[in-house]
Amino acid sequence: MRRMDTKTTTEKTGETGETGESAETAETVETAENAASVKTAEAAAPAEDTAVVLLDKQDDESADEAEDEDEDDELFAEAAPAPAAAGIGGAAAAVVSAALGVVALTGTWTGKVVSERETLVGQIKTSGAGTPAQQISEIYGDAWHSTALVNGVFSLVALFVAVLVLILPGRPTWVRAVAVAGAVLGGLGLLLSAGTYFDLFLSLPSAGS
Repeated sequence: MRRMDTKTTTEKTGETGETGESAETAETVETAENAASVKTAEAAAPAEDTAVVLLDKQDDESADEAEDEDEDDELFAEAAPAPAAAGIGGAAAAVVSAALGVVALTGTWTGKVVSERETLVGQIKTSGAGTPAQQISEIYGDAWHSTALVNGVFSLVALFVAVLVLILPGRPTWVRAVAVAGAVLGGLGLLLSAGTYFDLFLSLPSAGS
């Protein structure tokens, strides 16, 4: 009887040991699974933080691009009146060139004053003992040449301004047309002034004629 009890006790003890080992194994597996879950969660957390940081950077870049576009729009808006001002300046220059061309052909107040001065100087020089040829040259020739010189200067300025307007791009058609008229008038006035100054069209009368 004691031997049988001993066997039974031994069997029970063995079963109890196996059960304890199984429980310990289950606990170890469960602990490992929990540790793996924690590691997975910890690994996923930085990824989520990285995604949030990338989204924040994208938002910041989008905001910066929007600000840059707004600044560019403001700059373009401020620079918009520049073409209008340039167009007004070109139109004014074209009108001035045409007006100068007309003045060069018809004569100026400045040319008249210079001509009268040369006439007076010639009279003073030849009042004592001047020959007829000298009187003609000093009184009339110098006055005509002075008038031609003044008109030639106005013609040259008109031609220069007109050519400058025509060279600049982006001018309206009517501005270019007025500039062409100014260039034609300036060139014609310059030609006539040069011919008058060098006595190409009309020479001074001689004393015997």
